Amino acid sequence: MSIELVDTHTHLNDAKFQADVKETVQRARAVGVTRMINMGDTLESSERAVNLAESYEGLYAGVGIHPEEAFEMTSREDDILAGWTDMPKVVAIGEIGLDYYWEKDEDRRALQRRIFIRQLDLARELHMPVCIHDRDAHGDTLAILKKEGKGIRGVLHCYSGSYEMARELIKMGWYIGVDGPLTFKNAAKLPEIVKAMPMERLLVETDAPYMAPVPMRGKRNEPAYVRFVAEKVAELRGMTLDEVAEKTTENAVQLYGL
Repeated sequence: MSIELVDTHTHLNDAKFQADVKETVQRARAVGVTRMINMGDTLESSERAVNLAESYEGLYAGVGIHPEEAFEMTSREDDILAGWTDMPKVVAIGEIGLDYYWEKDEDRRALQRRIFIRQLDLARELHMPVCIHDRDAHGDTLAILKKEGKGIRGVLHCYSGSYEMARELIKMGWYIGVDGPLTFKNAAKLPEIVKAMPMERLLVETDAPYMAPVPMRGKRNEPAYVRFVAEKVAELRGMTLDEVAEKTTENAVQLYGL
């Protein structure tokens, strides 16, 4: 049986893929990765994601401002993001959220929270799902989603929170995205979370070009390698790769309407 996988979070719009997007897409398709969602992190990278979606079959785009790129957004940025979502292959507001690992300044963290909430509001108005980046900001991320995330669907990308947080998110109807770190020796609690959570809430991702999974660790990550993440999920849950591919693809279609 030939498998079909969706890499629900990648960055072929990154400069590291500038020279070989076409070949990268071909390598992904050769191993069963039929659809890929490129997430934006600035207006410029969001525009590149939109252009790639228009240029390649099976490529989709998320548009948004990443917390590391936070600035005081105005109605101008809202209108630009909203305009892109009119295009059928733009399927998410993302990647948005909080990153306290890199940002220690409290005023800058407050700015991150403001633009996170602003983009959640925009997603609600536009009836779009969201892709959320949460690094070392679990408490504030969960608090904001509980208060400001009502009526919004989405995924916690590259999940790094606790089992208890995952349970809360799943009760709220959110998805969990897992990437290369699931395959690392220092994966800590993530394998146990993946074993315990309902398959109906799991997505597989690469976050390429970052965090390549074992056995490709240390190389430039790319969408073809999402297969290694799916294989690890199958190993942990006692499932076949076909079963994991079928369910995670179904979940991706459910969330993003691919």
